[in-house]
Amino acid sequence: MLLHYITNTPISVPHSYSVFSSHQSPFHFPKTLPQPSHHPSPLRQLHKRLHICSGMDAIGVSPKKEVAVGVDASIEEEYASLSKLYKEFTNMSTIDKAWTYKSPNGKGSHATFSIGQPNLFANKKKKLMLSSFISEDSKGTLHVQWSPFPIEITGASVMVPSPSGKKLLVIRNPENDSPSQFEIWGPLQLEKEIRVPQSVHGSVYVDGWFEGISWSSDESLIAYVAEEPTLHKPTFNDTGYKKDVGPTDKDCNSWKGQGDWEEDWGETYAGKKQPALFVINIDSGDVRAVDGIGRSLSVGQVVWAPTTKGSGSGSHQYLVFVGWPSDTRKLGMIYCFNRPCALYAIKAPLFGSKIKENSINDISVINLSQNTSSAFLPRFTPDGKFLVFLSAKSAVDTGAHNATNSLHKIEWNSEGEPSPAKILDVVPVVMCPEDGCFPGIYSHNALSKPWLSDGSTMIISSIWGSKEVIISVNVLSGKVSRITPSDSNQSWSLLAVDDNKILAVCSSLIDIPQIKYGSLAKDESKAATWHWQDVSSPTSESQEKVKSLLSSLQFDILKIPVKNVQENLTKGANKPFEAIFVSSKSKHEACDPMIVILHGGPHTTFLSSFSKSSGFLASLGYTLLIVNYRGSLGFGEEALQSLPGKAGLQDVNDVLTAIDHAIDMGLADPSKITVVGGSHGGFLTSHLIGQAPDRFVAAAVRNPVCNLALMVGTTDIPEWCFVESFGSKGLSTYTEAPSPQLLKLFHDKSPISHLPKVKTPTLFLLGAKDLRVPVSNGLQFARALKEKGVEVKVIVFPEDIHAISRPQSDFESFVNIGVWFKKYCKK
Repeated sequence: MLLHYITNTPISVPHSYSVFSSHQSPFHFPKTLPQPSHHPSPLRQLHKRLHICSGMDAIGVSPKKEVAVGVDASIEEEYASLSKLYKEFTNMSTIDKAWTYKSPNGKGSHATFSIGQPNLFANKKKKLMLSSFISEDSKGTLHVQWSPFPIEITGASVMVPSPSGKKLLVIRNPENDSPSQFEIWGPLQLEKEIRVPQSVHGSVYVDGWFEGISWSSDESLIAYVAEEPTLHKPTFNDTGYKKDVGPTDKDCNSWKGQGDWEEDWGETYAGKKQPALFVINIDSGDVRAVDGIGRSLSVGQVVWAPTTKGSGSGSHQYLVFVGWPSDTRKLGMIYCFNRPCALYAIKAPLFGSKIKENSINDISVINLSQNTSSAFLPRFTPDGKFLVFLSAKSAVDTGAHNATNSLHKIEWNSEGEPSPAKILDVVPVVMCPEDGCFPGIYSHNALSKPWLSDGSTMIISSIWGSKEVIISVNVLSGKVSRITPSDSNQSWSLLAVDDNKILAVCSSLIDIPQIKYGSLAKDESKAATWHWQDVSSPTSESQEKVKSLLSSLQFDILKIPVKNVQENLTKGANKPFEAIFVSSKSKHEACDPMIVILHGGPHTTFLSSFSKSSGFLASLGYTLLIVNYRGSLGFGEEALQSLPGKAGLQDVNDVLTAIDHAIDMGLADPSKITVVGGSHGGFLTSHLIGQAPDRFVAAAVRNPVCNLALMVGTTDIPEWCFVESFGSKGLSTYTEAPSPQLLKLFHDKSPISHLPKVKTPTLFLLGAKDLRVPVSNGLQFARALKEKGVEVKVIVFPEDIHAISRPQSDFESFVNIGVWFKKYCKK
């Protein structure tokens, strides 16, 4: 899949990424607040290694003002003005995760939030922790106490509290040849520090997909996924080849050769080749690789299984994990959920005196999900009777990089060795939802503890049209309920579940994220209902400025009828698609200029949730038309599968239909329309300025797909080119060496085939280290446009990958988009 995002331009302004993203949750802190009255937690004891962060910018001496050579004074003033405005947005913090624990007296809950904040000067994202205590009084009124300041977690790769909340694991991944560092924090101090050399394993995976860090039930062992040690490389010295050298041995009189080339997992995984399974004993500090898996599988998402009773040797502990075949071509993994995978079980390694009992010949990996092509995110029900998991079988079987998921379960054998079991459907794929009804599951993450107190109701976030909602699924009956308000266009993102209490974040394109506290109210005479309350949270002056800017805006989700309804299309493919329209509340005689925003994928969705970059552009006085064309997630499988084979046609026509719809409603002036998109959104943007050259006054693209014939031989996902170009025949047509006839077809389906008609001034923002859509794609198109006299501006970010997400790169990107559109599209 190609990431859905947008872009920016040049001058000595810092840079950053804000994909027009759907899950950003800013959160700000006060200068003083009452200290929560609760016992110290491991998180609060990190102060010896961490420092207090006030959220204020570093104060420095202003350098002597310099005038950039060749920059028009008015343009320079525009950069200064827009940079100042966008900084108001980029300074906002985002909530990444949250954990909740019951207080010792059972009254109220402790909540800890993991928070991210861009640091433009360091070009990194700060990681902060903030604690609170939440309680309800007898009248149901919510009371919240916050710690006075967030704590910055310097150098931490990931933090994972234990199930009881009494311990905290902090992992610091190595730089260069340094060891991985595991820290175990208790309520008052650092209790254990374990260093794992690279001869044992490389970096721990904290990517959100292969990542799996799981505490055992007694909190003595931690299972996790890390890179296998580097394979042996030849060593040479002045006499030639040097024998008997270990993988980490160093000798100033010799050097390491490269050895055999080994494929990695593509975009964002450069150098990541073999994720493997390990267990660490936090008492002894011993680390053991899990034997019996082999290099034919790359592993991830590990969890501990409920303890099973053996037939005569006591209890065995098993690990359940996801395995992806890795003995063939490794196609890019990030954003691609169509990679075949299965659930496996294996005995956990034993430690200490028990080691002799565990013969390596006794260990074998067990495939638990043999009858499906996809199984991931395993979660055990609290009673241990069922193993529940998601499946992307629709994506695997059709080749679409993302599609409608299904939810399944298998009965867990608690009396002996696990074995393959019948897969039972819980929530099947929804092909064509009725209007306003559940469209299917669109989720690729789940909490480690997603269960309500009944032990059978699972809480997950999922896409529903152009919104993200929170749903409950009873895994016994299969009943699905939307538990967030159905009368709102806001999006909701799940943070934590604690018995029958939920922490979530609610936001919209014009509403800054608000923490919500949900409680289940049961009435025997009615269905269960959820009561949602705002969690009062610290506020900063920066957030107030953004609130003020957004208060003048409004938004709506438009239903766009399909033009030229075709009989050969399925019912779902002929249903209206959606577009989000953001505009000023003020009425003007003339329409404000409009920016058309296009997501990538193409099988993703631009959600109605808060986005720093779109908020910034709307604050400049533009209306926004954000098009979720057919093929987007959240509208049922038939609508999604209507796009493969028609990319560059159906999606282009849907965008033009949405624009015409806005014009017909009097929402847009046809002479003041710009367009921006990244990845597949850049593919659409490049197509639009070629197929409809008179419709747009300016365009901006981020890492765009411009020439499929060039991309297919250089990308980490070549099969994407086949599936989106040829549809159902794509997988059977796929080859590493496409024929001249295939290359011509790719060229004909690409924006570059329409290049002679393009006349729209276009801004290109490119990541030099992009493995998904290599920089050559955008550069070729930009050079060709320049050759024919079209005004072009190109910015290449040397260290950025597909997302262009480094803080300075994101910042420079969107400031430049603002300046570029203002230059060609005056109010």
